[in-house]
Amino acid sequence: MNSPPQADPAPPVFRGCTLLLQDLRNQVDLAPPLPGVYIFHGDRSDLPLYIGKSINLRARLLSHLRNRDEARMLAQTRRIEIIRTAGDIGALLLEAQLVKLRQPVFNQRLRRNRQLCSLRLHDGKPEVVAAAHVDFATTPDLYGLFASRHAALEALRDTADAHHLCWGALGLERLTRGRPCFRSMIGRCAGVCRGGESINQHQKRLASALTAMRITCWPYPGAIALVEQCVDMRQMHVIRNWCYLGSCRTVRQAAKLSQVASGFDVDGYKILAGPIMARETAIIQLS
Repeated sequence: MNSPPQADPAPPVFRGCTLLLQDLRNQVDLAPPLPGVYIFHGDRSDLPLYIGKSINLRARLLSHLRNRDEARMLAQTRRIEIIRTAGDIGALLLEAQLVKLRQPVFNQRLRRNRQLCSLRLHDGKPEVVAAAHVDFATTPDLYGLFASRHAALEALRDTADAHHLCWGALGLERLTRGRPCFRSMIGRCAGVCRGGESINQHQKRLASALTAMRITCWPYPGAIALVEQCVDMRQMHVIRNWCYLGSCRTVRQAAKLSQVASGFDVDGYKILAGPIMARETAIIQLS
């Protein structure tokens, strides 16, 4: 007599994923509930899968394990590396630095190489300038940080429409002699192109509209050490021209790091401009 059919065993891939997730959970349990950066490593040691940061590493890593949308990444993860920092600023800086350096597979936001552009007024008219030709850290009166020339012009168009500025006067539209710009005809321009206001008035309104986008110049003559401390750790984050040069424990180490070449860094600017200008943490001038 034939024996009854047996239920198929669980597919090997399912068992493997279960064991893998349990191993990752064991690694997560060892993570401290403190600030830092974490790195998901796959089989290839030279190319991390994902780099992230948190002020509570254990809680953040547990949230990854619970996220079904990240199953593909977790299935490839073999090891989780933890790098402690003294606080959130250090974690943000290190995360941005490592993502750009290591180019992890699943990071998108920080890994892109940007053709950084900004807007500058020249003889009262806006022009797009690139970081390759202008030092964004020290050049005054730059407005906005944009990933491309196209993005800068789009922002200028949006600003013009929001403030009823003339596309023709801004160089965004070619004017025909004796005729106003198109937006003037539909009530979106205050009318400098048809004599409704003077060029001087228009330029003042343009400068006012751009003020909110002004880039803050680096406010120190050289490098600084931004001091961050938590319960068991103290770090000095060395910064020059809005560029993160590294972290250390002593002023002597910070002085050495301050000699590293640096240029304007958009991620460093976005992370640091607020805390530095607001003096939210202790700062040591290094040079």
